[in-house]
Amino acid sequence: MRPLRLARIAAEAEGLRLRLIATRIATRVVLGLIALGFLFGTLVFCHVAVWFWIRHSWEGPWAALIMAGGDLVFALVLFLLAARSSPGHLEAEALAVRRRAVQSIAGSLAFSSMAAQLLRIGVRMFRRARR
Repeated sequence: MRPLRLARIAAEAEGLRLRLIATRIATRVVLGLIALGFLFGTLVFCHVAVWFWIRHSWEGPWAALIMAGGDLVFALVLFLLAARSSPGHLEAEALAVRRRAVQSIAGSLAFSSMAAQLLRIGVRMFRRARR
């Protein structure tokens, strides 16, 4: 009886731990989203400040073209960085480990099914030999 009670206590403790981890992660996500909102607002106000600074130096249409060109260059740099992103060394190693594990599982399943077939054949032969 004692081992079952200890197992139940361990399971309840693990459940509590997982709920607390989930609560902590949810709190971090909410705070991160709020921070992203403030960061977005900061970027918008910086963009407006640059617009006004350029507008005081240049006439209206030129200021808009300069701002659009700067935004386009920034977007192209970000796009090139995103397109350049390739799988890293750890990602490639993890994929290789997964493939080896799947192959091992397939091999062990094939061996298990073959062993089961051989066992059935052996049982049939043993029964026929006894008759």
